[in-house]
Amino acid sequence: MDFHPLPQPEEIPEREKEDAMGAYLMMFAAVAVGLPLPVINLIASVIYYFINKKKSRFIHFHSLQALLSNIPTTLINWGAVIWAVTIFFKEDWHVTEEFWAYVIFAGVSTFLYFIVSLIAAFKARQGKMYYFLLFGKIAYEAAYKVKTEDHQNAEPINKPPF
Repeated sequence: MDFHPLPQPEEIPEREKEDAMGAYLMMFAAVAVGLPLPVINLIASVIYYFINKKKSRFIHFHSLQALLSNIPTTLINWGAVIWAVTIFFKEDWHVTEEFWAYVIFAGVSTFLYFIVSLIAAFKARQGKMYYFLLFGKIAYEAAYKVKTEDHQNAEPINKPPF
C-alpha cells in the first residue's frame, strides 16, 4: 500500500492546524451545552469529522483519530450512566463495590483520554502528527493511503511511524 508524504509543520496552513486541533476539543461539547451526557461528545466528533474530512489529509487524520478515540470513552461512560440509572430506579438503592470500581475506572479512563486529547490538540496546532495507540494507525491509513489509480509506483512513499 502506498502513502502520500506527510506534510511538514511549516507547510500546513494555520487554518488547517486550527481545524485539526478543534477535532480533539470536541471532547468538551457536553460541557459546553451543560449536559453530563457522554454521547454528546461523540455526536459532536461525528459531525466535526464529516464536515472537515475533505478539507485536507492532515485534518482528516486528526478528526478521524479524535472520533475513533472518543468511541470507547463514550461507551465506558454510558455504561456508568446506565448502571447508575438502574440503581436509581430500584427500590433499595443498593450501590455495590463493583459499581464504585466501575465508576472509578470510567473516571480514570476519561481523565486519561482528556490528557491525551489535549496533548494531541497541542501537537495538531503545531502542525505535527500525534499517533494514538491503535487509532493512530487506522486514521493514518484512512487519511494518507494512495489509491491505485492515483499512484502506480509499487514502492511506498511513506509509512506510519510504528
